[in-house]
Amino acid sequence: MTTTIPPSQRLVSLFAQSPCWMIHPLAAEMHYSIPSVRRFLADIGYYSSFTHNGGWYTLRSIPRFGKNGLWFYHDIGFSRAGTLTKTLIALITASPAGMSAEMLGETLRCRCHGVLVNLWRKGKIQRQKIGRCQVYFAADPHKAESQRQVLTTRNLPEIRFSAEIAVLVLAEFIRSPDSSFEQLAEKISRSKNVTVSARQIEQLFDQHGLKKTMLTAVPVLSKH
Repeated sequence: MTTTIPPSQRLVSLFAQSPCWMIHPLAAEMHYSIPSVRRFLADIGYYSSFTHNGGWYTLRSIPRFGKNGLWFYHDIGFSRAGTLTKTLIALITASPAGMSAEMLGETLRCRCHGVLVNLWRKGKIQRQKIGRCQVYFAADPHKAESQRQVLTTRNLPEIRFSAEIAVLVLAEFIRSPDSSFEQLAEKISRSKNVTVSARQIEQLFDQHGLKKTMLTAVPVLSKH
């Protein structure tokens, strides 16, 4: 007498052989229709990948997520948050100082610029140009402000002044020669929608051998 293996047991057995499956090979291996296999997956519990357009599946019991809520099997990425959209929002919101598109791409091991732009346009996240980077912040204004404050205290090597921003700094100083570095940073960040820190401005002056007393005679910074 042949014993029929329950679909759920067969499913678990297949995932024991390989932790990740695409739906068509999985359905073929189980000899069930795709809708039936999706139902079996839902009954047991599963994650779909945030990479490969969500085309890979794994059982909920399999991933060992890191502190950032991510788990990778080779180049296949899974997230505790779910989809790529939800994962981006979760990572950006949890970040103490926001994240650039480059940082997010490296973390997720996939291109995500287009999704980030769509999220920003829909108001799901905030975006601001800082130095040469577009940095993304949480949608919540209070959280975003906290992230910006943390970011301005950091000396991040990837956030450097472009010549255009350096000119803005010097032009603002010429208009307000009595302003401190902190006051300059606040004025520029508020009026130009470009976040800079007092430390960055001080480094700019040091880099070009400038002193405050010299700057009223310096109309622009050479764009070398």
